Amino acid sequence: MARTVVFVNQKGGVGKTTTVINLGAYLALQGQRTLLVDFDPQANLTSGVGGSAGKKGIYEVVSGQASLAEVTLPTKVEGLFLVPSSIDLSGATVELVDKEDRNGYLTRALAPVAADYDYILIDCPPSLGVLTLNGLVAADEVIIPLQCEYFALEGLSLILQTVSLVQKSMNTRLKVGGIVFTMYDSRTKLAQEVVQQVTEYFKDRVFRTIVPRNVRLSEAPSHGLPVCLYDSACIGAKSYEALAKEVLARDGRGPAFPAAPGGTKTAEPSLFASEASKGSIDG
Repeated sequence: MARTVVFVNQKGGVGKTTTVINLGAYLALQGQRTLLVDFDPQANLTSGVGGSAGKKGIYEVVSGQASLAEVTLPTKVEGLFLVPSSIDLSGATVELVDKEDRNGYLTRALAPVAADYDYILIDCPPSLGVLTLNGLVAADEVIIPLQCEYFALEGLSLILQTVSLVQKSMNTRLKVGGIVFTMYDSRTKLAQEVVQQVTEYFKDRVFRTIVPRNVRLSEAPSHGLPVCLYDSACIGAKSYEALAKEVLARDGRGPAFPAAPGGTKTAEPSLFASEASKGSIDG
């Protein structure tokens, strides 16, 4: 049975879609059959793995015109599959708003294929509307990509409030899988302070792997490729490979992830931060 993970942040530009694409790719490379579900009308996930937003996709599934299996496409990474999105999905927010069961459409769509995958990763729009609620209701856990900036901290409490409401009233099995820091630049004091504050408060909920700012991560989607196929040697690729291994370790599907220095369980910038500070931020 698939482990279903939804990625949520109501703030745009925090590396959410980049995280879904590249974590999914590296999970597939680790032998995990992985399905990416683009539940965002902007369809950046779709284009980021070389899919076409012009074909049938998740909107047709939600509106009852097709099954999930009928719209699922293979990607260029073996074991990685895509359910594409398109601007048509924006219409679903209007069509679903008056329906009593509006938050359960994605759950019902995923149910027939759940046994076919090890992981299902859902990319939601940068909002806390009906599409994101569908993702939270369908998921076993939520991962929150958090940019290392002040405004990202302000929005974190709102995300967690929404997750708490969903846990109480719509999806009791939902848990916070973790917070992953993105766009980390060790050259700024603010980034270091954000990591420290969030880690001190959330402790084990914070992933040890920290994703640095990296030009290759930004370039890869324009080529329709995950970073593992675009530049597997860059620091961004290495960070997502490590994140995939950490996710597998947390789920008991891989070897234990290395402990933090000194035996602590707090997040440490470690290799990725030190490499970014040496200039790998651009390579």
